Amino acid sequence: MYCIILFIRFIFVLSLHINNIEMKISSFLNRIFFNFFDRLHPSKAQWTPEKPILIISMLLLGILQMVSTSYGQALSKSGDPLMKMYRAAAPKINDLIHTKLDVRFDYKNRYLYGKEWITLRPHLYQTDSLRLDAKGMDLNNISIIKNGKNTRLKFKYDDSLTVAIQLDKIYQKDETYTIFIDYTSKPNGLKLKGSAAINDAKGLYFINPDSTEKDKPVQIWTQGETESSSAWFPTIDKPDQKTTDEISMTVPVKYVTLSNGRLASQRLNGNGTRTDTWKMELPHAPYLFMMAVGDFKIYHDHWHNREVNYYLEPKYAPYAKEIFGMTPEQIEFFSKTLGIDYPWNKYSQIVVRDYVSGSMENTTATLHGSQVQETHRELMDAYYDFGRQSIAHELFHQWFGGYVTCESWSNLTVNESFADFGETLWAEHKYGKDEGDAHNYAALQKYLNTPDANAKDLVRFYYDDREDMFDNVSYEKGGRILNMLRNYLGDAAFFKGLNIYLKTNAFKTGEAQQVRLAEEEASGLDLNWFFKQWYYGAGHPVLNISYKWNDAAKKETVYLQQTQTGQIFKLPIAIDIYTGGKKERHKVWVNDRADTLTFDIATKPELVNVDGDKVLLCTKTDNKTLDEYVFQYFNAPLYLDRLEAITAAAAHPSDKGAKKVLVAALKDKYYGLRIKAIGALNMNDDDIHNAALPVLTSLAQTDDNTLVRAAAITVLGKLNAPGSLPIFIQSLGSQSYAIQGAALAAVNQLDPARALSLAKGLENDNEGPLTQAIFAVYATSGGDGQWPFVLKEFNAQRNVILNVIRSFAAMTGRVEKPEYAQQGITVLKALGIRVKRFGLAPVMIGFLTTIKSERIKLNDNASAIAIDDAIKQINDAK
Repeated sequence: MYCIILFIRFIFVLSLHINNIEMKISSFLNRIFFNFFDRLHPSKAQWTPEKPILIISMLLLGILQMVSTSYGQALSKSGDPLMKMYRAAAPKINDLIHTKLDVRFDYKNRYLYGKEWITLRPHLYQTDSLRLDAKGMDLNNISIIKNGKNTRLKFKYDDSLTVAIQLDKIYQKDETYTIFIDYTSKPNGLKLKGSAAINDAKGLYFINPDSTEKDKPVQIWTQGETESSSAWFPTIDKPDQKTTDEISMTVPVKYVTLSNGRLASQRLNGNGTRTDTWKMELPHAPYLFMMAVGDFKIYHDHWHNREVNYYLEPKYAPYAKEIFGMTPEQIEFFSKTLGIDYPWNKYSQIVVRDYVSGSMENTTATLHGSQVQETHRELMDAYYDFGRQSIAHELFHQWFGGYVTCESWSNLTVNESFADFGETLWAEHKYGKDEGDAHNYAALQKYLNTPDANAKDLVRFYYDDREDMFDNVSYEKGGRILNMLRNYLGDAAFFKGLNIYLKTNAFKTGEAQQVRLAEEEASGLDLNWFFKQWYYGAGHPVLNISYKWNDAAKKETVYLQQTQTGQIFKLPIAIDIYTGGKKERHKVWVNDRADTLTFDIATKPELVNVDGDKVLLCTKTDNKTLDEYVFQYFNAPLYLDRLEAITAAAAHPSDKGAKKVLVAALKDKYYGLRIKAIGALNMNDDDIHNAALPVLTSLAQTDDNTLVRAAAITVLGKLNAPGSLPIFIQSLGSQSYAIQGAALAAVNQLDPARALSLAKGLENDNEGPLTQAIFAVYATSGGDGQWPFVLKEFNAQRNVILNVIRSFAAMTGRVEKPEYAQQGITVLKALGIRVKRFGLAPVMIGFLTTIKSERIKLNDNASAIAIDDAIKQINDAK
């Protein structure tokens, strides 16, 4: 009987391991089971009358445990957050050593024909088998290479995702072996989902391969992260593997190629093709492999004696230095900051079409989407925009992600949080502390405004899909956590810790605990408390801060309450107290849900500034008075100090002190706060109008920032003051699209007919804000001659706002040609069907009904019939 029970128990445990679900119910039942089991064990007392009852109870518990396990599996599949699977690091049975690829492309069928030689060895234990990731391929031949001869091996490839290979013998840990694979990659047949950060997962992309799309280049490029490299070559596609590589690409002679490492050779084949061989002689992870093929112009730059190259479409080649020219300076800055020179032999950046993400940090060869590819005129308005941030982000990955790679996706923070933090470092260095702080604040708000982000740990061993890790927790929250750690330790200790982490794990993998150990070694401080709450815990502090002054006792009391659910955070905080024109800093610790801090001060302070360094990752209700915020703007030095004061002033527009802040902020040293102040002005208030108008007039003409000038012009335009018209006309001569767009919109406020005439002269060279302004002018005042422009730009917009739809619908109603009207009706019908799921179908039907009335007035019955059909299709759409 004991053996039978033991066997049943084995089945239960096996069931749990197969399902890979940790469940509290099962754990509870296990404890009961083992209690009974212990009492039944043969080594215990002899048979008693209670034992049959115990046996029956155990059998019933076993059945209950099976049911609970099955229920847990169902919940996991349904997405229940409590039932996510534990994600361990990938077991290392075999280690990649070297990967050699020889590939050519079938543009017509969107195939890659590949030959591969993979050299491996057992990680530790002997093995006679090998499992490779290989997604959606035809595997024509898998052989072992011995003494220059190929011997075919048996393999199973049942799921078209992984291939199980039976080796020719048992290999020991010190034995290497080489596998040859002849295969065909068919990426367009794959149906694998991506993530919010990487929206597709087929690995290999053919862009306009048949040249059927006008003005779009023919390109091929790859995207390996997370585990999509195995869609174009078989490999162990896990981040804890590292391999050197050699990739030979046979391509049409007219195209340029790029891959990891150095271009070792180029061979003309005599049939209109060329074979380029790239060699990567330092180990890196398979997901960082890359290829790109297409018509690119190469700009050659350098850092010290290493190649730094920029690959762009011919149209953008003249702007290569403007787009990427800061790269050598960035390499120098990051190398010095980290104490480790850029670790690779070259650094290239390439811009491709239709990219499935923002950018990708492939080792030595970053691939960017088109957001970084801009002309001189667009770059005038770029400043530290998403494209410039991406350039810094991907470069910092060459250390954090390439040189040291996350050992599993659960520890993605050691890749992405650092790269996000790298954006801040570069912003501070290149553009000043205000830019760095503004970037920090924007990233913080992105995390705080993301639903459910506060429920996720930074290091996550439980998730539904590895793609889930690419979120605002791994990026924005993680970057802010690093910035807090930097502030707590100080730059010297913090960057010394990063140096230790990188050197200790060079060309290997890392995880958050290794970052902790390195920072502890550098600083001599225990950091378990920090990592426990920020890396292995979820959420953030929600602070309520209030103040009380006791004049008799000459004491200032600060009350700090953490009102969030979940864990209570331990927070080192700087509190700055301003009294009599002097600032005194107090460094304190907040440890409890409610903390009371008392300070002895001779006179009532003008300001108590909690979190004086403005680094806390938190939301807060800071119960300062408006007078204190006014003082804060003029006396506290940081970006966020001034932003908080401007925000408070904007909420009290009639207050004298608030007006003083808003007018003063028009001349703030940071352009973002000047724009914030411009947008907060109530120009209907006489005091504000009289004080701000001369400043706005000056800003519109002379500010050194194009976005500030555009913002000032926009406010002046809304005043409908004819005296400002010369400023607007003059501003139309600017090279900045932002300034031109604001100026045209301002002219349109005063004189629509003149704006229509001016817009026609601007149509040949327009982008961004200017395009939007021309669209608005044409849609409100234009006719059939302007319809093609309006239709083209409306179709090009990804996220169409309601006012734009309204003006487009109005123009659709008034154009003379019925075919133009019907083009607009078709577009609005498609939009109506698309937005129906958001409850916006009635709005679209309303627009179409109004258009119908206008078309009937023009005796355009065909368009009226088309509208009836469009409304029916919207109503019928599911």
